[in-house]
Amino acid sequence: MNAKMKVRATLRIWAAIYPSITLFLYLFGEAMSAMPLYLRTLLLTATLVPWVVFAGVPMVDAVVRKIVRRKRNPGF
Repeated sequence: MNAKMKVRATLRIWAAIYPSITLFLYLFGEAMSAMPLYLRTLLLTATLVPWVVFAGVPMVDAVVRKIVRRKRNPGF
């Protein structure tokens, strides 16, 4: 994997992780605030790693493919 591919993969993963973490903390942050840090981290990662791997990144990939197709075929 060359550097350009690594940068693209990094940006796709970030584009899935950032909004996921933000939404998760917005929805559950206050309820989890009484928990010890290690439990909050465990809950956050146990929930969001599968989400990002199986839904978040594929969703970002689909959006990117759609954008690329539109740029290649602007009349469609």
